[in-house]
Amino acid sequence: MRNALRQLRYLSVAAQVGSFRRAAEMCDVDQSSVSRALKQLEDDLGVSLFERARSGVRLTPAGRHFLADVSPVIEQLESARRSARTTRAAESGLLRIGILTSLAGGFLRELVQSYAERHPCVIIDVRDGGRLEHLAAVRTGRLDAAIVTGSGAIPGCETRELWRERVHVALPESHPLAEKHKLDWPDLKEEHFLVSRGEPGPEVHHYIVRRSADYSNYPYIEEKAALQDTLMNLVSLGQGITLVSAAWAAVKVPGLVLRPLTARADIVPFSAVWLYENDNPAFHKFLQTGEQLASSTARRREHT
Repeated sequence: MRNALRQLRYLSVAAQVGSFRRAAEMCDVDQSSVSRALKQLEDDLGVSLFERARSGVRLTPAGRHFLADVSPVIEQLESARRSARTTRAAESGLLRIGILTSLAGGFLRELVQSYAERHPCVIIDVRDGGRLEHLAAVRTGRLDAAIVTGSGAIPGCETRELWRERVHVALPESHPLAEKHKLDWPDLKEEHFLVSRGEPGPEVHHYIVRRSADYSNYPYIEEKAALQDTLMNLVSLGQGITLVSAAWAAVKVPGLVLRPLTARADIVPFSAVWLYENDNPAFHKFLQTGEQLASSTARRREHT
């Protein structure tokens, strides 16, 4: 079987370039290997496939007829070979993803977990950071993709919305609003918001200002030089409140409760962003896994 595949490949290449020597160079083998393989094929068929001359080779009428018959087979074999190589590359390698939200729970955790189970040999490099930082890294090839909020077009990039999460208010459990099962922005008009100075603080700050303006309210927002985990603990200690995505419900912080915002405008889309020319098979398998998970999640919602 292997010899037959090799013979057909040599036949196709030699017919295209008109030379056994050049065919050997293109196939990265010795010229004698090409000559022997094609002579063996001719002996097996009982016909001459090539007219040989010092200037090169060309197909005989029988050779042209035979090549026409086997060309579809050769094309299918080449396609299968490329597919096998792509699959092998996707089963190993490196996937670099930038995220803004927590991996503790929700869709993103399920996506990374599902992908890791399907492709255990791929190294998954997940990096925290901000939207602008991640988009710059995508554009310069330092990240395969970024998971960001929003679903609009991003110049120079491809985008695909994968899921949506409701925004939640993080409160100390002693806060009067913690007694409510759900909240709306008028409930928050007198509140003291905390945001981190670093990411995702600026994006949260912008969101609070924008949504408060919808209710003609200008909020009091205090920036803290703290990471998100520390910020959540400050909230639990009664220093203020903050906003988080639903994924944070999986993070257990003593003295902290989350309450959903009920407005339709407080459901935030999350999208994958990548470069069109990114040919990393590991990334494309990741995107495929995300799309499949998004479809199955949508079907589950329809039946609940």
